[in-house]
Amino acid sequence: MTDPVLSLLTQALPGIIADLETLVRCESPTEDLAANVFCAELVAEIGVELLGAQPERLVRDGRPILRWRFGAGDRVLLLGHLDTVWPHGSLARLPFTASGGRITGPGCFDMKAGLVQMLYGLSALDDLDGVTVLITSDEEIGSPSSRSLIEEEARRSAAVLVLEASAGGADGALKTARKGGSFHRLHVTGRPAHAGLEPQRGANAAIELAHQILAIADLADSAEATTVTPTVARAGQTTNTVPDTASVAIDVRAFSVEEQRRVAEALRALRPKVPGTSLRVEDVTTRPPLPPSASAELFERAAKAAERLGLGPLRGVAVGGGSDGNLTAAVGTPTLDGLGAVGGGAHADDEHVLVASMPERAALLAVLVGDLLGSQSQS
Repeated sequence: MTDPVLSLLTQALPGIIADLETLVRCESPTEDLAANVFCAELVAEIGVELLGAQPERLVRDGRPILRWRFGAGDRVLLLGHLDTVWPHGSLARLPFTASGGRITGPGCFDMKAGLVQMLYGLSALDDLDGVTVLITSDEEIGSPSSRSLIEEEARRSAAVLVLEASAGGADGALKTARKGGSFHRLHVTGRPAHAGLEPQRGANAAIELAHQILAIADLADSAEATTVTPTVARAGQTTNTVPDTASVAIDVRAFSVEEQRRVAEALRALRPKVPGTSLRVEDVTTRPPLPPSASAELFERAAKAAERLGLGPLRGVAVGGGSDGNLTAAVGTPTLDGLGAVGGGAHADDEHVLVASMPERAALLAVLVGDLLGSQSQS
């Protein structure tokens, strides 16, 4: 016999797909504040229809944040974000589609399907007293504007559920541990000179940067599963001038704070190779790791909820990517991540969501939240 919550949400699947299409068609790259404000209003409209309550509309550094608080809202905090990594115009190249059991489109997997599933899942509960929902718009860049609010909400909550996408694959593994992410930028200063007439008078920042990129990559430690990845690099301003400036962004992922600290100290210890150049390391943002201990009890509850729904055994995995769940775990609040979409291709052209999983994951969330609230009464 199908669980009544799952049956209810399966019947709602056409609406789930339609609301996801609305959000995917609203491109919301992180850097475009106006686009995120517009997208936030669409999310608010869906939430009002499903939850029967208006959200608080908060603003941090011009960025929209939606917050629903039911009662004291101190039992369960649900987290999501509406910004994506996809630039404007991506929708024209990768349009929204729903066919063959898959939904595609920029941002569908990470993480607009998670937002829709969250709202539909909560709508299946009669009593939301104790729930807070927080939806931000800067997660893809490390949550610099919303971080303090996320941490504040986590401290007042007994548990945090993160609606980020699952670990990928048809089984939709939950994310029971995450690497911490540290993001740095190395700046090189050199000396300009005419590249044709007297290049020897210059101090080439681009060549210095090349030396440093190789040294930076060597800071990775495969035994500790620590990755250190030079990413966006820039040098110079004109083609006929010895570059006097250069920079590279550095993405560090590690399962321990000690490893994050080791890499940061090694970056600050770098010394220039090209005479006349100098180095400066900028620490951009840091998210601490989400350890397995932070999710263990919540994962057990989720596994029991899945069993009740007849969804088969849940799997938990450790992943390299970070989320706002790293922040909530770091303040000491039990946190379970990856409760959102089942599919794959995050940040890639093959981003997709498995349609059949959407009511299942919405139902899983509803039962888990009901358990955490101490009530199993559903509509």
